[in-house]
Amino acid sequence: MVRDGSGLAAAGGADVVLGTSNSMDQMADALNGLRPDGRLVLMGFEAKPLAVNPALLIMKRVRILGSAQNHPEYLYEALDFVARGKVKVMTEHYRLDEAPRAYERVAAGQARFRAVIANP
Repeated sequence: MVRDGSGLAAAGGADVVLGTSNSMDQMADALNGLRPDGRLVLMGFEAKPLAVNPALLIMKRVRILGSAQNHPEYLYEALDFVARGKVKVMTEHYRLDEAPRAYERVAAGQARFRAVIANP
């Protein structure tokens, strides 16, 4: 399982990372996992700047794009992509009794990827 940008790079890197996190630190870290000419699509954010290493932009030619993801046409296309098995979701899993801990981690921007609460 890949947990951060360096782990993603070690696994071969990604052409595209859909950044749905509410943590700009995690988004910045994800840049390190992009292949040359890779793209980070920002779909989530917090009220702080995204720290970007200019060397990544120049040496690896990575691009950062924003997406408001607000048109149904794009949602249908994305869901079809997922249905074809082209997307692997990375999540932190919590039991129902751990919901307060999960909430605290998400609110603090500490959750990696997405936090999922499931009742076993």
